[in-house]
Amino acid sequence: MTACSGGGSDAAAKPAGGGAPKLAVSGAYMPQPVGDLAAGFLVVHNAGRGDDRLTSVTSPLSDSVSIHRTVDNRMVEVASFDVPPGGTLDLARGGNHIMLMGIEHPPKQGQRVELDLHFRKTGTIKVTVPVKAANYQPPATP
Repeated sequence: MTACSGGGSDAAAKPAGGGAPKLAVSGAYMPQPVGDLAAGFLVVHNAGRGDDRLTSVTSPLSDSVSIHRTVDNRMVEVASFDVPPGGTLDLARGGNHIMLMGIEHPPKQGQRVELDLHFRKTGTIKVTVPVKAANYQPPATP
């Protein structure tokens, strides 16, 4: 699943005194939750000349969605993640990730979940995330 930047005109997305970020999302997936918690993983690519920052994530699946960094095998909630110009933000198992808590109706493998990624400059990117097997591992990239 790939999504491209949205959320307004080019003028609104350009930072003052620099280039604009140009974001695209790939590799999104959610392992099938076994309870009322779920994790989301994806990669945000920035092909632009300006930086951006993931500031929050929302979803119709849960009223409580947060972003976490993994430090010493512990989840630590953070306020944002940087997306450098020409770089990536990798949200992956065992590392930085999206957490959805208090899910009343956990999705099943094969279903899709909507995530709205909110960026400081780009605005909102809507991503449709496939629900995979609980033990799913994405293919290694060369």
